Amino acid sequence: MLFAKTVFAQNAPEIGVWYPVYPVLKEKIDNPFARLNIYSLTEELLLEAVIVRVDTQKESSIAKVRGFYTGQDSVFSISRSFATAVAKEQTYLGNHISLKKGNNYLWISLQPTEHMSSTDRLEAYVEAVVIDGEKHSLPMKDIPLLRAGIALRQHGEDNVHTYRIPGLVTAGEDTLIAVYDVRYNSEVDLQEDIDIGMSRSTNGGETWEPMKIIMDRGEWGGIPEEANGVGDPAVLFDPTTNTLWVAGLWTHGYPGQRAWNASGSGLSPSKTGQFLLIKSEDGGLTWSEPINITEQIKDPSWTLLLQGPGRGITTRDGTLVFPAQYKDAEGMPYATIIFSQDRGKTWQIGTGAKSNTTEAQVVQLSDGLLMLNMRDNRGGARSVYVTEDWGKTWAAHPTSRQALIEPISMASIIVHKRNRRRYLAFSNPNATDQRRRMTIKVSEDEGMTWPKNYQLLLDEGISRGYSSLTSIDEDTIGILYESSQADLVFQKIRWDELLKGTED
Repeated sequence: MLFAKTVFAQNAPEIGVWYPVYPVLKEKIDNPFARLNIYSLTEELLLEAVIVRVDTQKESSIAKVRGFYTGQDSVFSISRSFATAVAKEQTYLGNHISLKKGNNYLWISLQPTEHMSSTDRLEAYVEAVVIDGEKHSLPMKDIPLLRAGIALRQHGEDNVHTYRIPGLVTAGEDTLIAVYDVRYNSEVDLQEDIDIGMSRSTNGGETWEPMKIIMDRGEWGGIPEEANGVGDPAVLFDPTTNTLWVAGLWTHGYPGQRAWNASGSGLSPSKTGQFLLIKSEDGGLTWSEPINITEQIKDPSWTLLLQGPGRGITTRDGTLVFPAQYKDAEGMPYATIIFSQDRGKTWQIGTGAKSNTTEAQVVQLSDGLLMLNMRDNRGGARSVYVTEDWGKTWAAHPTSRQALIEPISMASIIVHKRNRRRYLAFSNPNATDQRRRMTIKVSEDEGMTWPKNYQLLLDEGISRGYSSLTSIDEDTIGILYESSQADLVFQKIRWDELLKGTED
């Protein structure tokens, strides 16, 4: 967060500008990047213009600049637009606004062009304001670079109330598969009318095909759709067979209740949530019918069993591994893994790694151990355990509950290989109080340390906080996350930039 202010002569207004760290999103008209606060000692001042500069080298990426006056409310809103102008090196937003005594907030936003790339880095800042005919220049140091992205799914798009729970995987050269909850009626978790949607890119995330619904239980068993939801997806790619797998939780019955509490012991759909898999052998173009593996892996005494969510992995020996979680007979949750050593024909499950842990992600370390990075419902920091025997036994990693702070949320961790070196990349809301400050961190020593200069802040706003990472190529990683600026945002991050980190 950057904030600068200028104080002029006695009785003159005090003018401050704040540059929040938000992505600039393709497919989104208004992307706020600066907030002005003009503190006036009188009600006689007239704001006549705001002058904005846009980096000329990236001018073709920005179509328009807009200004919004929000009065004494500091929160961004498009309810009162005061000016719109075509973006150029010096953009003049002219209008007459009578300033109120006290705080007067104005937001400046950018509208990208269709030519903006998701790897663009933009520079824009507020150069000056004109009040009562006098130009007041503002500080122009420490202006943050703006990172481009794509609003992959937005609230209300395609008549869907909310999109949630991202999973992202690279499925061969330049092909990315994104999966997520399609929550038609509201933002709430299962039980509701929820399907699993997929977006597909064949050019490394620059453009995406229209959304496709890949898991939908419809009105199964005479029960309406709002009581036959399927969600919380996790996606996995097997490079040996070029097969994509998606896991989903199907909950049947108990409409209006949250499945997390209403699902019971047993194995049948009428009693407990069902662990479903689908697969695609053509890069996500077509998908199989759901494969129900509940009876293979669920202990009948458990009240619920489900996947990650997020993504799974294929280990070096070809084992397919999904993170998973279950609630035992007493309702205590445990994170674990499920795995297949015969390319998905049959599946097995590990033991619970640690009590009161849930949404987890898994990676394989260089020594072959599997590391399970878990949401810990105690709050404060992630729990991290390792196993050498496919989850039969677990041991706490030295960094468990110490290295990676969290506000109780899902997170993502992957192995990234570059120049014959192995790194771990991790993403989550980098805070303990709220799901805010979506950040990517890098470890060079397999999770033992996460240096501050290898941490990149993408979005400092409050959001729902879930994310999923993937290696696009040696030089680039991708992230799909629940942003403060859209339901699901996709961004590409150059690896050399990530290792430089960020300061704010």
